[in-house]
Amino acid sequence: MQARTDNGQANPLDGLISDDIYDVLENHNLLSEKGVRDYRIRKAFKTMRSQNVSAYDAIEMLREEFPYLQFDTIRKIVYKLNGNRR
Repeated sequence: MQARTDNGQANPLDGLISDDIYDVLENHNLLSEKGVRDYRIRKAFKTMRSQNVSAYDAIEMLREEFPYLQFDTIRKIVYKLNGNRR
């Protein structure tokens, strides 16, 4: 379960930044909703794959959580095909 920040929201970047920093960034509209969503998707995918869930099944489970995204969109997010590669 994610910790709640001062404004009552869950910090989806828990583990990267503290709740206090998340609150400041959120309050000043300095966070990209798409970037936060993509981070959550990649993190969930990585967790599922570490639990031996097939890539196809993991993407299908993520589609249930994010029904507005197509299968290929989630695939591109988790494999970073649509952005900078590091």
